[in-house]
Amino acid sequence: MKKYSIFFIALIVMVSFGFIQTSPVLATSEDEMTILFTHDLHDNYDPFEVERNGEKQIVGGIARLYEAIKQERAKEPDALLVDAGDFSMGTLFQTIFSTDAPMLRLMGMMEYDAVTYGNHEFDFRAEGLANALNTAQASGEKVPPIVASNIIFPTNDDGSMAKDLRQLQTAMEDYGVEPYRVIEKKGVKIGIFGLLGKDAASNAPMSGVTFDDNVEVAKRMVKFLKEKEQVDLIIVASHSGTSPNVKKSEDEQLAKKVPEIDIIISGHTHTTFEEPIIVNDTIIGSAGEYGENLGVIKLVKNREERWDLKDYRLVHIDDQFPENEQMRKKINQFKETVQRDYLDLFGLKFDAVVAHTPFDFSDFSKLQEIHAESTIGNLLGDAYIHTVKEIEGDAYEDITAAVIPVGVIRNSFYKGDITVSDVFNVSSLGIGKDRISGYPVVDVYLSGKELKTIAEVDASITPILPAVQLYVAGLNYTFNPNRFIFNKVTDVQIETADGAFKKIQDDQLYRVVAGLYTGQMLPVIGEQSFGLLSIIPKDEDGKPIEDFEDRIIYMDDDQELKEWYAIAEYLGSFEKKDGIPQVPTVYAELENRKNIDNRKNLVEILKKPNGIMLSLYAIIAEVVIGSILLVRFVVKRKRKRSS
Repeated sequence: MKKYSIFFIALIVMVSFGFIQTSPVLATSEDEMTILFTHDLHDNYDPFEVERNGEKQIVGGIARLYEAIKQERAKEPDALLVDAGDFSMGTLFQTIFSTDAPMLRLMGMMEYDAVTYGNHEFDFRAEGLANALNTAQASGEKVPPIVASNIIFPTNDDGSMAKDLRQLQTAMEDYGVEPYRVIEKKGVKIGIFGLLGKDAASNAPMSGVTFDDNVEVAKRMVKFLKEKEQVDLIIVASHSGTSPNVKKSEDEQLAKKVPEIDIIISGHTHTTFEEPIIVNDTIIGSAGEYGENLGVIKLVKNREERWDLKDYRLVHIDDQFPENEQMRKKINQFKETVQRDYLDLFGLKFDAVVAHTPFDFSDFSKLQEIHAESTIGNLLGDAYIHTVKEIEGDAYEDITAAVIPVGVIRNSFYKGDITVSDVFNVSSLGIGKDRISGYPVVDVYLSGKELKTIAEVDASITPILPAVQLYVAGLNYTFNPNRFIFNKVTDVQIETADGAFKKIQDDQLYRVVAGLYTGQMLPVIGEQSFGLLSIIPKDEDGKPIEDFEDRIIYMDDDQELKEWYAIAEYLGSFEKKDGIPQVPTVYAELENRKNIDNRKNLVEILKKPNGIMLSLYAIIAEVVIGSILLVRFVVKRKRKRSS
């Protein structure tokens, strides 16, 4: 007995001094849980090229992603697979979103356990999403469960609901969309619900629906799942996103305010986390965009019945994974449908070469990080003006400017051949009045003062909202980022096609072209500037536009000029070499359309005040004068009392 006592004493000493490592958790496989996740797939079915660390790589592809998922499931058969929204919209495959619901059917094939909506699922409006849900359900194929916890269907004062909203509500009921779902794996009850955040909701202006506060909904859902469903693990598929500014980082704020959440799969901002963000006990994962990575989170239960992070990694989807043959076959079938039902309308082929560029355009991944002119922005603006001029022929009325917000640019062009598919991917958003994929080009009229305001919007609001940054073909302006907000622009002129400059007349109306979405958002600028910057698009008679669909430019009697098609036409107009149009070298460099004057001396900061600053100066002067008079009055009264 004495011998054993000495042994146990020695063992205790060794443990105490760290000679033997112990773990507070002796986990079994039943105490571990694996979550696989994606988000922001944006209909990227085929592999695509990216530049990483100075090298170009071919990454992504749904058929490869499927193989990666299968390999992870081979290691952990009970792994969950979750998507945090924006699974659609971004490539030519979106053109059959309503009629064929391709991604929903492919996600069913990959056996997702839960997906949620992103703002882009509403790009084809309530009716388009309803049709997609109905199509997916009617296909007879397996489809993924959808969780949407904070969607609201507004009603009229009499309790009635708009026809398209009623259609969507019915389609969701028939599909089986639920606020949450509970899944049991290895004896663990897992509650999953889906949220769409504030910023994402603001990017779905034509959805027709509204979205309840994501934090308040999360609090209610967590309480319900804990108390009523008695779940052991709570996962949120959140299309809200993160930000370097923690106060604006919606998913970090969600984790902070609803600490009972175990996992947040964070979509919307296309962020790539090599390591997760951990807020208290909540783990936030984000795997980037377009299916370039498959996220893997492995958890282990601790003594407090919460979950600790055991492993977090991103599986890079590249040629280490073969394409799943069954998936590849299905994608090719959808590709044939896109050609027949959409591209044939424009007389173009999916992979046909439109032009060749001997250089890279601006890096798409950095567009919103850099407040400056960009080569891709210049090309798009020039394309709109050129193609409208070609279409209108002898009836052409001079276009002064084309406005391109950075947020509508979805990709860029890189050295090599540019295909029809590549062109569409650059400008893929939305639908027109014809309910056919792709925003159409519209024309509006703005006063000269409003043209100047567009430059000021770019200069002043972009630092607050990077997605608002504007590229404006036809204007040449200079701004100083060190000047007061709403008074950063020091010079703005009209730049004609031959490089000449013209002074802007404040009261004159000028014709401007843009995409339908851009035209609709121009009046909203006033809201972002507290009413100080106002842009009211008008018709040629100076009357405010009530319905922007009335301003759509048509190629013939009924075919809309789509943004992407205008770009394709412009690329096709370039001088040919061996039968292929060559992008001119003028687009290899910036053209000094947007100039930044970074001087910080007081003269540069205060000179050339605009109307807003003059008003502010007047207010300051009134306050100063009033203060002086008040002081003099008080001093005078004191002297009087003393005497």
